[in-house]
Amino acid sequence: MKIARSLPWIRRLRRCAVLAALLLLAAPLAAQWLDYPTPGVPKNADGTPNLNAPAPRTADRKPDLSGIWRPERNQKCPPDGCPDNQMSEQFLDFGFGLRGGIPYQPWAAALVKERSEQNGKDDPTSNCFPGGIVRLHTYPAFNKIVQTPRLIVILSEREVTYRQIFMDGRPLPVDPLPTWKGYSVGHWEGDTLVVESNGFRNEGIWLDRKGSPLTDAARITERIRRVNYGRMETQVTINDSKAYTAPFTVTLNEYLALDTELLDFVCLENNTDAAHIK
Repeated sequence: MKIARSLPWIRRLRRCAVLAALLLLAAPLAAQWLDYPTPGVPKNADGTPNLNAPAPRTADRKPDLSGIWRPERNQKCPPDGCPDNQMSEQFLDFGFGLRGGIPYQPWAAALVKERSEQNGKDDPTSNCFPGGIVRLHTYPAFNKIVQTPRLIVILSEREVTYRQIFMDGRPLPVDPLPTWKGYSVGHWEGDTLVVESNGFRNEGIWLDRKGSPLTDAARITERIRRVNYGRMETQVTINDSKAYTAPFTVTLNEYLALDTELLDFVCLENNTDAAHIK
């Protein structure tokens, strides 16, 4: 009798165990919040997002750049259709659409030619190294902007990393330790966020897939403007006299990604395929 009375309890225990296992299997998908609605999105009359609505503002009346953003997908598609990770043309060639192209110094032009002929096998991002701040604007992954009055933080899926833009009035460092992303300070000029950056490594940073270099002499200026609710425009000016004969400016577009969240994109385990590229 004791055994018979215990059977329903055992069955319930088994059902609970099965349910718990199913919940554990489903948890990673639910925890990603990939379909969680973005709050506060303006709507059209038919209920669809109005991405052309005016850009939102913060409590101190500055343009609010907060949100998850993706680069423009303007890469020309082959006849059989676009790949899932359609990229921007500026990811492949940062000077795309620039009249006269990028003004390389002779040594830089020769280096880009060599890197292109090698199919970018030494691209730092292909070897799990950081891509620098320019490529974060063009790499086909999401970036999340977190904005406060004194600090703007950009969280990136690529490298699962961050970038800080200090808004507290501090100057750029005079003799900084070179880093992949450099050092950035910002201020507002009307509705435009102006960001100045320096302190980059002298090697290992590519502006694009074809290998346009950046040196430790570089100073990068970004003029960031949220045109409307759904689009952000960034004018990137590269001033690097070691690699280029004159400063040049490229305009990039990024678009708001709704009802989604960042996912880990980790490359730290090292890409062993790169050594086999010919």
